[in-house]
Amino acid sequence: MTEYARLIVDGKEYNLPVIEGTVGDKAIDIRSLRQESGFITFDPGFGNTGSCKSAITFMDGEKGILRYRGIPIEELAEHSSFVETAFLLIAGRLPSRAELTTISVNLNDLSLLHENMKQFYQNFPSRTHPMGILSAMVNAMRSFHPELVDSKEDLQRTFLRLISKVRTMAAMAYKVSIGQNPVYPNPNYSYCANFLHMMFDTPVVPYRFDKDVSDALNVFWVLHADHEQNCSTTAVRVVGSGKVNIYAAMSSGIAALWGPLHGGANQAVIYMLEEIQSKGLKISDVIKRAKDKKNPFKLMGFGHRVYKAYDPRAKIMKTICDKILKKTKIKDSLLSIAMELEEEALGDPFFQEKNLYPNVDFYSGIVLRAIGIPTNMFTVMFAIGRLPGWIAHWQEDFFDPEMKISRPRQVYTGETELKYLPIDQR
Repeated sequence: MTEYARLIVDGKEYNLPVIEGTVGDKAIDIRSLRQESGFITFDPGFGNTGSCKSAITFMDGEKGILRYRGIPIEELAEHSSFVETAFLLIAGRLPSRAELTTISVNLNDLSLLHENMKQFYQNFPSRTHPMGILSAMVNAMRSFHPELVDSKEDLQRTFLRLISKVRTMAAMAYKVSIGQNPVYPNPNYSYCANFLHMMFDTPVVPYRFDKDVSDALNVFWVLHADHEQNCSTTAVRVVGSGKVNIYAAMSSGIAALWGPLHGGANQAVIYMLEEIQSKGLKISDVIKRAKDKKNPFKLMGFGHRVYKAYDPRAKIMKTICDKILKKTKIKDSLLSIAMELEEEALGDPFFQEKNLYPNVDFYSGIVLRAIGIPTNMFTVMFAIGRLPGWIAHWQEDFFDPEMKISRPRQVYTGETELKYLPIDQR
């Protein structure tokens, strides 16, 4: 029996059906509200608005739960590879051994870029942010791969092409930005190791493979592969709802991720640490500033809009962070400041009461810095990891017969009707 929510406006009653998800989350279906009553809902930031039904990722911010296709993130981080996780998100199930081998081979086969694409890189100004380059290059892929999606097989190859080439594009953007020649992918390396090879190998100092570093990057990408209906994923769904090509939709996700309140948060953590260092601030004073409501200072890397318990990804990333810092024994003053800040905040009653725990951005920023990733590449690293999630959501919308082009309403607050004034009378 269908459950209904009763809405009374101006004495008139409206019965709106209630939709329930598989784990008990409920939503009031308001699709007929405007037609029946003339009213719309108002929800800036869409914090209480469900824009779609999705079977991809479940998260519970109050309980600190995150699952991909039903599998807890803790299990995937411990046992799964990024490539396997990408398959899980897109295909809806874990791959067989034979399927995983085939995928890995295809990722290697598709990793090279069209040689003409290199000319694009040379024409970007030297100070162009790598995220701007990546967004433009992914969008440009449509020109180099114009074939239409005629079958599921064609679509799967497009997905693999994106996942493979975005890694090559990112590494190439970095190499060009520092005045070095791009490094071609090596078919003998895994997905993560290949990226590190393309980033750091040079003719005079060959890259020395480190399994712990590669494993740390693998976990980082697994943890970032999807996170439900966030800003960039919503951007992909909204842009994709216009039935644009998948490359344009992915490019929009990269652009949305670029912002400091979203994907740029791990980069903002490092900038905050640099400010603490350059100004010689005491950690105790930084904590006081963060607790002062009248102070505009914001402690980056702490708290989360959705998680009111400890971010489950942060727990995993902290373990990786501790392992990498212990192994590398890097003497980095910024990392020392970060560890002191973490200890001080975790022991402060204010942060404990407000559930302002370090989030995944705090630890991931430290890990990326420790393994040698430059700060301006942090958000690019996030984009590579999030790509499978974007693809999964784009695909879910593409084949959903109920989906329509996104077209939100508004509450108009401008002028009422005005007459046009000729220019001489203004």
